[in-house]
Amino acid sequence: MEKKKEVLIIIPAYNEEKTITALLEQLEKPEISELADVLVMNDASLDSTNWITKRRNHAVVTHVFNLGYGSGLQLGYKYAVRKKYQYVIQMDADGQHDVCNIPAIYKALTTPDKDGTVPDIVLGSRFMEGSTEFPVSAAKKIAFVWFRFLLRRGTGKDFTDPTTGLQGLNWKTFLFYSKYNNFDDKYPDANMLMQMSLLGFHIREIPAVMHPRVTGVSMHSGLKPFVYMFRMTFSLMAVWIREKILKMDVEKDYDLEKH
Repeated sequence: MEKKKEVLIIIPAYNEEKTITALLEQLEKPEISELADVLVMNDASLDSTNWITKRRNHAVVTHVFNLGYGSGLQLGYKYAVRKKYQYVIQMDADGQHDVCNIPAIYKALTTPDKDGTVPDIVLGSRFMEGSTEFPVSAAKKIAFVWFRFLLRRGTGKDFTDPTTGLQGLNWKTFLFYSKYNNFDDKYPDANMLMQMSLLGFHIREIPAVMHPRVTGVSMHSGLKPFVYMFRMTFSLMAVWIREKILKMDVEKDYDLEKH
């Protein structure tokens, strides 16, 4: 009987037929396939994303309607809970996240720091020493600086890449995310770092290897970063008020041993 794998790689995908074949080929190499299973969250793609994934014998969940990136992630967390995985690593389907990051994230998730604490969340950062160079637009640079400032003021912690989609989560984190009203399925970004930091979850950043997008259009292209920055600012403020002042989530069960 094949030994059950500890790690599930969750890949939200929407019309990614041009990039997902190459990504899955990389994930099928022994150094990755022996460590992790793959789940593609197909968000009602109009192209062949669904069929490509199925032909390669990977798990795929297809939405009937387009629900968005965050909803795909949360349903993936529910799948991971149901299948009893210990860790989740989430990455994009567009080829920007190099698969070499997966073993590094897994190692970070399972390695205690000098105080003996293992992280609940590991972030793959584009902007740490050791990260590959990653070009970003002026609009995105402004957004990154602003989110770093808000997170530092709200949590007292520094994050170099507050909007990275390359993340590793332990079971306590993705079980928490899978529950109703614990995860922002519309804008799961810097606001989630604010929430989880204030709730006492341990977050660690590591340098990551990432590549510029070679096809398609980013969901944060053009003037969209400014609109996104405006919305995220209010979301970050709302999270801070909810967790720091109202303490609405303090009583929730994070040990979850009974689940």
